[in-house]
Amino acid sequence: MDTIQSILNAMVREAVSPQTAAVAIAVIGLNIHFGFTGLLNIGQSAFMLLGAYGFAISITHGLPLVVAVLIGLAAAFVFALVLGMPTLKLRGDYLAIVTISAAEIIRYVGRSVGYDWLLKLTHGAQGIPGSQYRGPFTDLSPFGDGNTTILSFSYHDVAGGAAWVTILGLLLVAGLIAAMVLASRRLSGRIRPAAIIALSILTLLLVLFLAPVTGQNTGVRGWWFTVVTWVLVGISTVVVLLLVKSPWGRLLKGIREDEDAIRSLGKNVFAIKMQALIIGGLFGALGGIMFVLPATVQPDSMGRSLTFFCYTALLLGGAASIFGPVLGSLLFFVGRAFIISASNAYVPDSVLSTDKTAQFAFVVIGVALMLLVIFRPQGILGDKRELRFNV
Repeated sequence: MDTIQSILNAMVREAVSPQTAAVAIAVIGLNIHFGFTGLLNIGQSAFMLLGAYGFAISITHGLPLVVAVLIGLAAAFVFALVLGMPTLKLRGDYLAIVTISAAEIIRYVGRSVGYDWLLKLTHGAQGIPGSQYRGPFTDLSPFGDGNTTILSFSYHDVAGGAAWVTILGLLLVAGLIAAMVLASRRLSGRIRPAAIIALSILTLLLVLFLAPVTGQNTGVRGWWFTVVTWVLVGISTVVVLLLVKSPWGRLLKGIREDEDAIRSLGKNVFAIKMQALIIGGLFGALGGIMFVLPATVQPDSMGRSLTFFCYTALLLGGAASIFGPVLGSLLFFVGRAFIISASNAYVPDSVLSTDKTAQFAFVVIGVALMLLVIFRPQGILGDKRELRFNV
């Protein structure tokens, strides 16, 4: 039972991690590109990397925190303009090739050592250590020093922490997740988002009851980082909800399904695509800034694999859905933590060594994604009618 509890603790730590939330913000931006507009952008990591570089370099040169964030967003804005002007008339795999190539150019420029002035800015492949730019954000923390455990009332306080409490709790979590999926399929109108939010809160409280998380109030991956990043996830979700429900959001869906029909109505399809590319890129830059706050701005850690992680999360949760990016990001990272922890606990080293479990986790997630695409291409919260892409 202790092994099961340690696995559960690892999953919950990954679920509340600020970097999980940061990827969710980037996936929300990717959802605007791919889910709502039908732009096959395979370069979301470039927006994340530019936002991170703009933020970190600005802080290391003594600029205020707010200015540094604006510079990171401005870098993504300029990149979206430069990328979109010649490419947004392309469709499907042509656009995908161009965007992934542009992202690789950004990554290789970041790790380049050919110019001294560039090396002083980016530090090449070694990247910019978080200790050089994290201070102004940490100094804003109102949480103080010490540690805090979220949800002090836990399974330890019921029947002395007996095994049946954890087992019953896991069954209830599975039931709540199933209810969430059913609500996304069968409910409609304003009832559906309210039901999904209520069930999500109940699930989170129950999971924290089963695996209470203790962390630093202020520090790397502490509660200050976690709270701010997840609040930004909530704000981003609300912003996208308002955008999608607006006339502009309906134009996005129209372009996704048949841009020639939208063009025949006198709408400037190119301008709307550019707007979508910029807005989604700004979300990507914001996600990149939050992604590197507890880490390092290292170009290889934000390469094409990160874009594929974002797509995996988007397809898991459901493209063109409001809450799909957040749910998909949670499932991706929590599932990965479960596979790694379970493999380390139950698979002998002679079969699968500890240093290979991370690669094995990606194999399992890849197979699961293929099965999902085959049997439920719309994802968990998605709608099959939203997949009529004109790409």
